[in-house]
Amino acid sequence: MTLDAAVLRFAGLVVLVSVLLSIYIHPYWLGLTIFVGLNLVQASFTGFCPAAMLFKKLGVRPGNAFD
Repeated sequence: MTLDAAVLRFAGLVVLVSVLLSIYIHPYWLGLTIFVGLNLVQASFTGFCPAAMLFKKLGVRPGNAFD
């Protein structure tokens, strides 16, 4: 698995979990979905992604998007 795939899978998982939490626990969990979406947009412009930095430290091999 490349770093790009790991970041996208993690973001997708967090979005799905936050939607489920907002349905079953409290609607304020949608704030997490908004946060992930905003982080994905800013990462597309700046190339800075905290999740990519974490996965890189964990030894996930580099991909094309996040160096």
